[in-house]
Amino acid sequence: MASPIYIQIHNRLRKAVEDGQWQVGDKIPSERELAIQFGVSRMTLRQAVQTLVEEGLLERRVGAGTYVANRKVQERVSGVTSFTELMEQAGKVPSSRTVSYHITTPSLSESEKLQLAPNEQILRMERIRFGNDEPICFEVATVPERLIRRFSKEDVTNSLYRVLEDEAGLKVGHAQQTVSAMTASERVAEYLNVKRSDPLLRLRQVSFLDDGTPFEYVRTQYVGNRFEFYLER
Repeated sequence: MASPIYIQIHNRLRKAVEDGQWQVGDKIPSERELAIQFGVSRMTLRQAVQTLVEEGLLERRVGAGTYVANRKVQERVSGVTSFTELMEQAGKVPSSRTVSYHITTPSLSESEKLQLAPNEQILRMERIRFGNDEPICFEVATVPERLIRRFSKEDVTNSLYRVLEDEAGLKVGHAQQTVSAMTASERVAEYLNVKRSDPLLRLRQVSFLDDGTPFEYVRTQYVGNRFEFYLER
């Protein structure tokens, strides 16, 4: 199965950065120029660039274009907690709306983060997560297809962690997380009921089973005034 066009472009843009074609701080060509170069619509090109923004490789500067991002200082956060558990602990009723749900081929980033075998497929799902019916975050989650193939879409989207632990008999272990700031794209702003370019908290997380196997790669954008991270040393 061929990767979606925007994922193929994502891979080529990422490789251009990794190969040194664009250095940290460089402004990349405009969406119009890149769309012509790749022979795609600006909408498709924008989706490819946005995935790299969400991964922290590129950053948008309002009114100035898109640049190769600096590497951020990272803070280690311990523990693995699902969104459902977080909302319940806060006394809120968790819910989700699934925006997309596809079994497909992984991007280079997804394949590396999940340590996938060649030709292995993934589930990529986009969800808006709510607490008491208020949008809290927009989430793009990637899971190896082999882990969820016997479960229904409803089971997986309701609470992936509970399905893996209660139904598959797997034990969730630790996670690697990075938190940084970003601004809302037009698409995400609509999902989260905020304004375009409003500040968001971006969490990127790779979750592991207790045997060290990565099982989930998530890119989440939180509304800053509806969510906060708590760290305990």
